[in-house]
Amino acid sequence: MIFDFSLFLESLPKLLEGMQITLKLFVLALSCGTALAVVLVLMRISSKKYLSWPVMVYVYIFRGTPILVQLFVVYYGLPQLDLVRESFLWPFFREPFFCAWFALTLNIAAYTSEIFRGGIIGVNAGLVEASKALGMTYGQTFRKVVAPIAFKLSLPAYGNEMISVLKATALASTVTLLDVTGIARKIVADTFAPYEIFLSAAIIYLVLAWVIQNGVRLLERRISRYAN
Repeated sequence: MIFDFSLFLESLPKLLEGMQITLKLFVLALSCGTALAVVLVLMRISSKKYLSWPVMVYVYIFRGTPILVQLFVVYYGLPQLDLVRESFLWPFFREPFFCAWFALTLNIAAYTSEIFRGGIIGVNAGLVEASKALGMTYGQTFRKVVAPIAFKLSLPAYGNEMISVLKATALASTVTLLDVTGIARKIVADTFAPYEIFLSAAIIYLVLAWVIQNGVRLLERRISRYAN
């Protein structure tokens, strides 16, 4: 097999056209999923069973099933329901982009809520007791003591989740979206040169992952500059 370097170079600009959808899906799903995760983790750490148990079931389902299956359930399954087709939700769920965004958001929220919960559990109990001794309320303790430390502890794992989300956006191509992977599949169908095309796509994902990884690393250094 001879590697066609010219085809490799020619495919890069075409693939970069799909990066707009990839980044848009990544940013929207990550931001909405993280916001939902904050709500879920607050429910999860609650002493009230009617708040914590539904979250436990939700997390178990979304962490225990493949994200591709979740995407297909949303894209192919929900539009089959009359309740969806005859409601205000239909314009939303008939669009592949919004289906992919919705499925990714739900999946991200499940994983990120557990990451944040691990960070909260990792906060030294002595710090919480000290804040109580100073007369701080539960809300003040959580906002000013627990949350900042938990975020710092969660950041490395959250950075890994961000990269996982980036890679998961490639699944959007299975529901007809022309993201980086979707355009790559289209070019392969025309050129019958999967090696060169998918290698080009892989390089784009590697560069994006490198940017995320180094961005998280810089943030870690910034929030740890006064430690020790």
